[in-house]
Amino acid sequence: MTTETIMVIDDDQDLRESITEILEDNGFSVVGCTSAEDALEKLELEVPRLVIVDNMMPGMGGMALLPLLKNDYPTVRIIMITAFSTVDNAVAAMKSGADDYLAKPFRKDALLVAVQSNFEELKFEQQLSESDMDMTLSCLSNQIRRQIMAVLSEKKEMRFMDITRYLGINDHTKVNFHLKNLKANGFVSQDREKRYKLTISGKKIIDRLCLLTKNISS
Repeated sequence: MTTETIMVIDDDQDLRESITEILEDNGFSVVGCTSAEDALEKLELEVPRLVIVDNMMPGMGGMALLPLLKNDYPTVRIIMITAFSTVDNAVAAMKSGADDYLAKPFRKDALLVAVQSNFEELKFEQQLSESDMDMTLSCLSNQIRRQIMAVLSEKKEMRFMDITRYLGINDHTKVNFHLKNLKANGFVSQDREKRYKLTISGKKIIDRLCLLTKNISS
């Protein structure tokens, strides 16, 4: 199994080493950097999948580094850490290119949750090519199709009439049409007993929608 690489950029040696130890204990490979300038040099040799960067550092600060990272390495995920936890700082960090935000002092589990969440998003993005994403968005633009996938996610498997009754839709032709659409796009399958269930791709889409909903509501 390939070890994921994370770059930690922080002039605070104690904090940098603490973060490094936590990440390495959880199976990650870590590249430590003492400054933004140091990070830019090391990025020419190796590009990590995730960067954790401190906001306040001598020389170039984390906020100034963010747009440089996003411009040159657009697929790299970035978590900003700062001692100044305000809504304005969080918004500014996100606008500058941060994908996530941690306020000091943060707990070990908060760090690991943020890291795992960003790697999950990376994995999802890689699984869908640009054309796949267009197909997915087109498929899920219909409310009934979204409802069908949601109920199959909750109930695991259902027969056709159970789906129509659960959704309260009397027009069976309409439900059948949308089920065929979901099957054609590989999000729903049907077994020999005529039971519908989500495919692996369908489950991934539901997980993504749940993640997006959680991020929007948080």
